[in-house]
Amino acid sequence: MKIAIVTGASSGLGKEYALQLSENFPEVEEVWLIARRKALLDELGEKLAIPAVSVPLDLTSQADIEALSRKLGDEKPQVAALVNCAGCGYLANVADTDPELLTRMTDLNMRAMTLVTRAALPYMPEGSHIVNVSSIASFCPNARMTVYSSTKAYVSSFSLGLREELRERKISVTAVCSGPMDTEFLDVGGIKGNSKMFRTLPYCDPKKVAAGSYRAAKADRAFYTPRAFFKLYRVLAKLLPSTFVVKLAKT
Repeated sequence: MKIAIVTGASSGLGKEYALQLSENFPEVEEVWLIARRKALLDELGEKLAIPAVSVPLDLTSQADIEALSRKLGDEKPQVAALVNCAGCGYLANVADTDPELLTRMTDLNMRAMTLVTRAALPYMPEGSHIVNVSSIASFCPNARMTVYSSTKAYVSSFSLGLREELRERKISVTAVCSGPMDTEFLDVGGIKGNSKMFRTLPYCDPKKVAAGSYRAAKADRAFYTPRAFFKLYRVLAKLLPSTFVVKLAKT
């Protein structure tokens, strides 16, 4: 059976990825929806055009990562698409942030994404696609979101390196570097209303980001960055000294 796996599927961008999956990958027969909140996964699964399996996991837990690996080993599906969307970010100086939140960001944004990908790779046939949700924050460190932006730099770097490793297997890897979206991510992270930068930046539409991500993946593009403003920022972040850009990028 050909399946897709979507992490962070209970809300926001992850939910959009799940909703748009079947129209972009008609070969997928079933989707595994991964997040902590089973009720939301069940509700979403009822709206999809293909069968959905709710897989309630906390990806910061090693035991839950191992549970996913066992499920893949037991069922041995063909993973035609993997969307690593699970992630979190918190607004504050490092010195003022609860150590548990710092650990959660590094565990979920980097460790979990890496291990979920590793678990899925043995079951990914030629022509499969991996979509890793990075961020415009990966272009340059963002003060007051230092850990978050650093984890997203890892996501982009990991995606590019993995893309080269999987070239011979003809598996595409695309890093999605979107700007802010009006989702619960901003509320959970204490960002909404507390950052002048986030109030002035143009926002991205999750529906358009999901659709653009899938187009980029099918076109075998290494990166997808929506909106001209953020494309320009990516170029400037490469050309200008990072010590200068980090002052402009402060959240």
